[in-house]
Amino acid sequence: MQKPTKSTSNRAATVKRRTKETAITASVDLDGTGAYDVATGVGFLDHMIEQLARHSLIDITLKADGDLHIDQHHTTEDTGIALGQAVAEALGDKAGIARYGSAYLPMDETLTRVALDVSGRPFLVWNVDFTRSKIGEMDTELFREWFQAFAQHAGITLHVETFYGENSHHIAETCYKALARALRQAVAIDARQSGRVPSTKGQL
Repeated sequence: MQKPTKSTSNRAATVKRRTKETAITASVDLDGTGAYDVATGVGFLDHMIEQLARHSLIDITLKADGDLHIDQHHTTEDTGIALGQAVAEALGDKAGIARYGSAYLPMDETLTRVALDVSGRPFLVWNVDFTRSKIGEMDTELFREWFQAFAQHAGITLHVETFYGENSHHIAETCYKALARALRQAVAIDARQSGRVPSTKGQL
């Protein structure tokens, strides 16, 4: 584990979310090095969010205390909400960003594509099928819930499609790594924008 250091970036944010089901603190630094400190109580979800940090170069600290005695749904969805909110807050008015990003991510027999627009118009297209109902103790149907929550609260249009794959671990991991690489492109500062918001509307 490479723990994030205290951020001096202007593009960093911390969100605290507390409900009757979960208590979550999420911090991001968009100008980080991919450091992470993640503990959700769901081992495979921790692994995926660590991949998200490492391959996006966004520092992520995420702590969650959820009602895992019921199931993993609330914790999974609410971590997506909190991380999405933190990313949206860190982006601010989105001035100067590249805005769009895409990535093809191969992993052994699996290939996944993610394309996204930091648009302020949240939408998820999810064309991903798993070959098993669980990876370890985690229900594979929960991955769509995480991506939906993240897209909605980050304010991004997000398309995720796995073209082919057999191993459910590989399928999930390519979704998160492809998201990471696409997000890294999209939130990067484009020097040619000269600090402008990348839209003819003047805002996103």
